[in-house]
Amino acid sequence: MLNSPQTAYNGAATQGRIFLIMTDSAKLPKIVILGTGGTIVSSGDDPLMLTGYRIKGLNVETLLCAVPELQYFARIEAHQIANIDSSSMTFSIWLELGRAIEKAAADPDTAGIVVTHGTDTMEETAWFTHLTAKTQKPIVFTGAMRPATALSADGPLNLLNAVRIAADPKAAGRGVLVALNDVILSARDAMKISPTNAAAFGPNVQGPLGLIAGAEILWLGRPERAFGSETPFSIPKLAALEIPRVDIVYSHADDDGVMVRAACDAGARAIVHAGTGNGSIHCCTDEALADAADAGVLIIRASRVTTGAVTTGLAEWQERGYVPAGTLTPQKARVLAQLVVAEYGQVQSALAEAFSKY
Repeated sequence: MLNSPQTAYNGAATQGRIFLIMTDSAKLPKIVILGTGGTIVSSGDDPLMLTGYRIKGLNVETLLCAVPELQYFARIEAHQIANIDSSSMTFSIWLELGRAIEKAAADPDTAGIVVTHGTDTMEETAWFTHLTAKTQKPIVFTGAMRPATALSADGPLNLLNAVRIAADPKAAGRGVLVALNDVILSARDAMKISPTNAAAFGPNVQGPLGLIAGAEILWLGRPERAFGSETPFSIPKLAALEIPRVDIVYSHADDDGVMVRAACDAGARAIVHAGTGNGSIHCCTDEALADAADAGVLIIRASRVTTGAVTTGLAEWQERGYVPAGTLTPQKARVLAQLVVAEYGQVQSALAEAFSKY
């Protein structure tokens, strides 16, 4: 824990210089950092190894030691929730993280929460948290695209900025935020748009909610859709429920419905169909999806196109109860479908309402 800083940032800058002023550390806001692993704590064999790296013993405490400047902005309390590559993220870790967020938020001394996370599934974990966290306090997800050992590693500055955002009272009430590379996105819209570039995250439709501009945090907007305390989804309830299987089936030329049938055979209670264009369905897959719907499996029409909105399509799709995903990507549509089925069961009207509301 970093709890004995000598100075604190005063938010002022003149002629390009950022001034630090002497202050009592007890007056700084308390920020809880929850580590889950990812590139931000990964190591390569040399400074030029920017891919193929692994987690080799570094953790959130190591990261804090690498960014002593945090002490200028906040009193830090850190906890390790997991230490994995986020490509291996699980629902059980989401629940554990959710419980840790609830505990941190319940402490009246906590001003905000930062979650360090791998970028591969950060958008899904952040979206899950956006829907389930019942607090107005800022929750900021951040990570890195370059390992801690890399030349010009981006993790330390991303972490520093995330703490600055979480400590800003103006961040409250905006839901879960995703902040990397000086851009602040809503968890609902944030998506990974590059597999290797440091500017790896961008919005689907709604632009950034804010920007880091040198010494300033510039706020630009708030989420339009309901989230958090406005949803029926909660960590204690989910922990007591069976988490339903929801599969994503990705459409392509020569699609034949085999993957739809395989998902049904595996026990999927809902299927997100990542179709072409406006959630379009290959003629050879149409029958398989119709059979699945007849068997009670919920069908969500998403798109493999990375931006824009999926709207109502052919009349027969609507008659079968297929729900358009709107602006949610297939992976985010899957998260919402899981929560809806866990909460209500396989109820098409509940699914449709959730996709129109959240």
